[in-house]
Amino acid sequence: MSQYSTRFAPSPTGLLHLGHAASALLAFSWARRQGAKFHLRIEDIDHTRCKPEFEASIFEDLHWLCLQWENPVRRQSNHMAEYEDALKNLQNMGLVYRCFLTRSEILATSLQAPHGVQKIYLGPRKQLSEDEEHYLLQQKKPFAWRLSLARARDQLGDQWQQLCWLETGSGPDGQSGHIKAKPELLGDVVLARKDIQTSYHLAVTHDDAKQCISHVIRGQDLFGSTHIHVLLQALLGWPTPTYYHHGLLLDSKGNRLAKRDGSTSLRSLRATGLSPREVQKMAVIN
Repeated sequence: MSQYSTRFAPSPTGLLHLGHAASALLAFSWARRQGAKFHLRIEDIDHTRCKPEFEASIFEDLHWLCLQWENPVRRQSNHMAEYEDALKNLQNMGLVYRCFLTRSEILATSLQAPHGVQKIYLGPRKQLSEDEEHYLLQQKKPFAWRLSLARARDQLGDQWQQLCWLETGSGPDGQSGHIKAKPELLGDVVLARKDIQTSYHLAVTHDDAKQCISHVIRGQDLFGSTHIHVLLQALLGWPTPTYYHHGLLLDSKGNRLAKRDGSTSLRSLRATGLSPREVQKMAVIN
């Protein structure tokens, strides 16, 4: 077995579709060719949308596709304390802050920012005083912990300009090779909320480091997130994997397959009598 490893990390918020199968099969086949480990991770931090029946279906579908993975399977909901510790490290470094703005207020603020229509939050124009923050906490006003890009830049110094990753696939615009990370494209992202104590960005980078993932194979829809992931890895002393972002399967209208749009599920394809091999051929990304 080589030192390489990769993973497939679905969220149990709906049934898997062909796009998921394509990503899982790419990661699994890469691991087989490299003699590497293939991990299955259940990303179920969003307890408001994740359901046990969807998780059960993930296992059924992947077993049916003849995929095999390392055990035990990592389930994010079992590791919330680890994500809280990672957030605490960032808090101790003074790199995160409480943001009490609502989503509509964030949108209004973002639209007033330079370069206009990007739906990102670039941080408060004026930092809350300790008294103002204490008052809002006493009023039990909801807040989110956001990563301060300004403080992160100060923390890293010259290292900020050196943030990059190796892209062996391609971004949506054909980007490949050594990519300079530009966290400012995403702004001061949320790392935790009151109802969900971590975020995708924090949990996924923590888990990739914890599981020693050397190669992340995932869809181009997550290419932009890598800018923030590389920053978090640098701040928390985690290694940066090699990334392979692959193209997305599209429907007849040219839209990417998505759970929320009711894309044809693997379960329904299985019910038609198709064999695993036939579905594997349908899930090939050109």
